[in-house]
Amino acid sequence: MSNYIRFDWAMKRLLRNKANFAVLEGFLTTLLRDRIKIQKLLESESNQEEEFDKYNRVDLLAEDSKGTLLLIEIQNNNEYAYFQRMLFGTSKLVTEYINRGEGYDKVRKVYSINIVYFSLGHGKDIVYHGKTEFRGIHQNDILELSPFQRQTFKVDTVSQLYPEYYILKVNDFNQVAQTPLEEWIYYLNTGEIPDQAQAPGLNAARERLKLDRMSKDELKAYYRHLDNIVILRDNINTERAEGRAEGRAEGRAEGRAEGRAEGRAEGLEAGRQEERRQNAIRMKAKGFPTQDIADITGLSPEEIDRL
Repeated sequence: MSNYIRFDWAMKRLLRNKANFAVLEGFLTTLLRDRIKIQKLLESESNQEEEFDKYNRVDLLAEDSKGTLLLIEIQNNNEYAYFQRMLFGTSKLVTEYINRGEGYDKVRKVYSINIVYFSLGHGKDIVYHGKTEFRGIHQNDILELSPFQRQTFKVDTVSQLYPEYYILKVNDFNQVAQTPLEEWIYYLNTGEIPDQAQAPGLNAARERLKLDRMSKDELKAYYRHLDNIVILRDNINTERAEGRAEGRAEGRAEGRAEGRAEGRAEGLEAGRQEERRQNAIRMKAKGFPTQDIADITGLSPEEIDRL
């Protein structure tokens, strides 16, 4: 079990603190291959507190020292129109962060960074980068900036003026981390930071995202968040299995709906109970008092003693 807090929870509760910017800066520096210094965090739509959004989606909007906008979004649930959602998010930022009457030269550069815990699209890689280029339909050449535009906007290509997109499909990463970016993806996927990992920001994460730094109330909320993630993924897997089963057995099984509902409830409760047990084992190994573990996980002291 991991000794560190999941990145989505950290983004919602911890990384918004300026003292913890080094974690985010390291992640962004590794991904964008450019030294990123966060100037401030800005308001975004992520401050919703509906029960579903609490664990399904987290986003964070930052501004770096150059005025670039960085929208980081984590999505736990499958969303078939997610590509359009990315487009909507960047378009909204472009229009919101320009003052009325300002010229188009004031349009801000936006990076949209999407960490998805579901199968998005069809591809073999784990990190995808999208940018805008204009290519000739006859000569197949790329439209370039004039020398004056390069000097005025301080960029080399047209694509640098447009929003850029990054998609990290972290669930698909199942290999040994060999690069700094892979070290980050390993942490995003597993919540673990290997001792040998040296990617920018991970040393700060080791210090500031440890579970044993959390209070009892924070741990209780965090483990409830993990429970919700288990339920969410069980729901997704159950719905997929049901869809396949219904396709094979359509129109033949009376009472199937009732049995399916009962099976789903049993499966969700079993997954939730196992997650509680694993959390209790982890806390027990760290020397937490039995009663504190019981209060946080909901297990009885007798159950905890048997672990």
